[in-house]
Amino acid sequence: MEDSVLFAALWVVAATIVAMLPMRLQFPPGIVLFVSAPALIVWLGHDFGWFVSLLASAAFASMFRNPIRHYWRRWTGREVRE
Repeated sequence: MEDSVLFAALWVVAATIVAMLPMRLQFPPGIVLFVSAPALIVWLGHDFGWFVSLLASAAFASMFRNPIRHYWRRWTGREVRE
């Protein structure tokens, strides 16, 4: 088994554990997961090709759709609902 698959599986387990935490405790580990995901996606793409990287990117965007939407609105100057 490739190391990238092992780390991807560990990332998914860590994301599941973070999702079970109370909302106030999710932010710090969620940021770590958010920042580490692109490197992991590139690593998976390097090992298995662009299609796997595309699937991993779609899964990442699905999991983090609300934070991505929030920060996109903030960066583009649109109204951010709190």
